[in-house]
Formats: sequence, structure tokens, C-alpha cells
Amino acid sequence: MWFANALTAIRLLLAIPFAYAISYPNWIGSGWTALMIGAALFSDYLDGPVARATNSASPAGMIFDHGTDFFFVTTALASAAHSGLITPFLWPLIIIAFGQYVLDSRFLFKQKTLRMSFLGRWNGVLYFLPLVLIVASRLTGFENYSEALKSTAYYCGLVLLVTTLVSILDRAAAPLREKI
Repeated sequence: MWFANALTAIRLLLAIPFAYAISYPNWIGSGWTALMIGAALFSDYLDGPVARATNSASPAGMIFDHGTDFFFVTTALASAAHSGLITPFLWPLIIIAFGQYVLDSRFLFKQKTLRMSFLGRWNGVLYFLPLVLIVASRLTGFENYSEALKSTAYYCGLVLLVTTLVSILDRAAAPLREKI
């Protein structure tokens, strides 16, 4: 159990330094920022399979994983919004969506595990995309693509804003569909 949680903890430890690096690109340099997002993605990819392979998957581990993902992307996207790189409305909507995800799983559906939705799951994965694009736009060798990568990150943020709103509305309507 400890290894899967240690992988998740990597993202937790990187969240604040990574968010700071997004707002202040000269702080540690683009290579280190790329290494941080790479470590975050790698740890996110591995923690679930490791937990399942070691029979240590648990509701608490799932909440730790999803909560850490939420904290990592929300702080980084807030920093990106602060820097004018993405819409400032995305990260507050992510807070609402995640709160709804946790609260309705626990109190409305009375589950010990988080009750995922298809769109919410894909949003959770794709919240990393604008961050990867922003980091890539700063890397040596990508100078000719910097503006295109930043524009793509901005428009990805707008698409995620819409899909997050749709996810919130879909989750709000779920109890009505289940009563029919």
C-alpha cells in the first residue's frame, strides 16, 4: 500500500513548486518544470496499477489519488490563469466539479468510494493537457512553436471549461435519471 501512496505523494509534493514554476518561468528553468510535469504524469499513470497489483487499492487510496490530482491541476491551472495563459474561469469550476464529485458520492449516493462519471474522468485526465502544452512552449527546441503551443493551451482551457460545466450539470441531473 505504501508504494502506491508514495507515487501519489510525488504529485502532492510537486504541486506548489510546479504551480510556482508556471507563474514564474525563470524560477527554475523549463527543463526542471518539464521534469516536474513528467514526474507528475508518470506517478499518476502508475499509482493505480501498482495499488491493484499489490492488492492495496482502497477507497482511502482512491480519494488520496483523486484529491492529489485535483490539488495539482487546480493550483497549476490557477497559476496559468494568473499569468494569462488560460481562462481564469476554469480552475474555480474544477473546484466546484470536484466538490460535487466528492459530496454526491458520499452523501447523495452513500458510497465509500468516489462515484466517477465518464466525462468527469476524461476531464480529470485532460486537465493536465494545457499544463503540458505550456511547459512545452517554454522548452529549448520549441521556440518556433511557442506561440502555437500557448494558443493551443488557451483553447484547450476553453474546451475544458465547457466540458467541466457539462460534467457538473450531468452529475446534478444523475439523481433525477436514476429515480425514473
